Amino acid sequence: MKIYENPVTRQRPGGPGSLAGRFSRGLRALPLLLLLPLPLQAAPEVLGYGVKGCEEYTRVFSGWEAGEADAIAEYLHYRDWLAGLVTGLSLATGSDVLRGVDVKGAMRRIQVYCDEHPTEDFFIASMDLVRTLNSLR
Repeated sequence: MKIYENPVTRQRPGGPGSLAGRFSRGLRALPLLLLLPLPLQAAPEVLGYGVKGCEEYTRVFSGWEAGEADAIAEYLHYRDWLAGLVTGLSLATGSDVLRGVDVKGAMRRIQVYCDEHPTEDFFIASMDLVRTLNSLR
């Protein structure tokens, strides 16, 4: 048995089964991978509560204001979705996209937008608010 030989695989360090050997083979295959056509990336899609319509949000908001238990639970889902969206946008842009407006105030402003645009969805309403706040610099 050689001193540097792996007692389990019986391979020397840097041999074909070692990490270094696999890495080396991978590097040799890289030029071939660059010749392959890249798959088209799927268009980004909105998930979760962002796809819900403004008409539905307006109904939930009214129920939340009236203290209806089911509407309160739904409202909290919308609020959490919005908090995630603005957190992601703020981290991606390096600035507070709500410009100091709290989430409750943002939810109210989105409700006003949805009253005026019932055929839009919650994502469009949210992004309209973000655009509006960011154009007021």
